Amino acid sequence: MTPGSQIRLLRQQKGYSQENMADMLGLSTTAYGDIERGKTDLTISRLNQIATALGTTAAQILSEEVSAQPELYPAEVVHQVEVLKSEQERKDLEIEKLRLEVAYWKRKAEDLALVDVVRQFTQPTERKRIGF
Repeated sequence: MTPGSQIRLLRQQKGYSQENMADMLGLSTTAYGDIERGKTDLTISRLNQIATALGTTAAQILSEEVSAQPELYPAEVVHQVEVLKSEQERKDLEIEKLRLEVAYWKRKAEDLALVDVVRQFTQPTERKRIGF
């Protein structure tokens, strides 16, 4: 198995897309895809970067043994987790908006109650009529 194939297998086992890996490595998606397809020669530093991103070692990537581990994080699960996180963030924002609205209406009610109290304890002033 080529290093590119081994990298692809490990990436898929982690549930990462090529775009995710390219972002982690600071590469374009095309450049990363070329690494997996074997079109680009790997430097030791780039191999170490990839190994770190995949949570493995350069030696494991270069070994001929296929580590057929079960997929720990299938892409569907990763996607579902991302959807749930974004939904949770949306709900948290909605809750915060409602808290602010409740605080506004509470202040408004307190202000109105204060105005009523002041009106009850003050004498109404007589208005002078002006003639036309």
